[in-house]
Amino acid sequence: MTLPGFLRLSRLAGRATAAWLVTLAFILPVYIAFVSAFKHQDQILSNPAAPPSPFTFDNILNALRRPDHLVQAGLLNSVLVTVVSVLVLVPLGSLVGFYISERSPRIKSLLLALFALGLMVPPQVVLLPVVIMLQWIGLAHSYPGLILSNVGGGYLSFAVFVYVGFLRTIPREIIEAARVDGAGDLRIWWKIIFPVVRPATATVAIFLGLWVWNDFLNPQFILGPLQGQTITTGIYVSLGAYSTDYSQLFGIMFLAAIIPLVGYLVSQREFIHGLMSGASK
Repeated sequence: MTLPGFLRLSRLAGRATAAWLVTLAFILPVYIAFVSAFKHQDQILSNPAAPPSPFTFDNILNALRRPDHLVQAGLLNSVLVTVVSVLVLVPLGSLVGFYISERSPRIKSLLLALFALGLMVPPQVVLLPVVIMLQWIGLAHSYPGLILSNVGGGYLSFAVFVYVGFLRTIPREIIEAARVDGAGDLRIWWKIIFPVVRPATATVAIFLGLWVWNDFLNPQFILGPLQGQTITTGIYVSLGAYSTDYSQLFGIMFLAAIIPLVGYLVSQREFIHGLMSGASK
């Protein structure tokens, strides 16, 4: 083998090794969390990466049998907050995106710059003002207050940017033809735009659903420890101050991951179907 060929093979081997190491760094925590949900406490502590032997469902059953019903209440509250937040954010983001896309370039740039602040400002910075505002309007320590805080800020900004970007691919002739037929902006959005932007809607629903489900900071500070928990704050509550039952903790984490995983797989199928139908138009 010549020297250039040897060097080329060495570079390829180095890149492949780096790719495998990066992939392993992402997969290993998920693997350990998954197998630990089916192992006893002593197995988790002695060899975290080993497969479960013997395989057991006791961790999941013990999590479901907690006398405080933390898992059931947390899953129910998370489903409620996530579904309502996404159902409000999707049409609102689509409508605002359509409104912005119909404005002049100068106004469009100004409005997009304002919504960009929602993505650039860290949520921790505005958390205290949000809590104070919710106290003013009487929604502090309540699920409507938590949902209202989800609707604003970065979640809505993300939805608006996705819809504005997708609306650029829709031919202007469709909107102009609807206006010639006498349709108003609201009717055009509902009858024409909203069905056409189905791939963008699937994308927004997938990302926002996962972000709201996995959110810890807003539920912890807005709901408060005495007003109920979502499943993420419930996992935090299950941690002991001086000792932790890791077997039950990983059982709760497994249950917390089931619903978003199923929702993601279902939404992904709709997302691919939407992309295929959009490509054929």
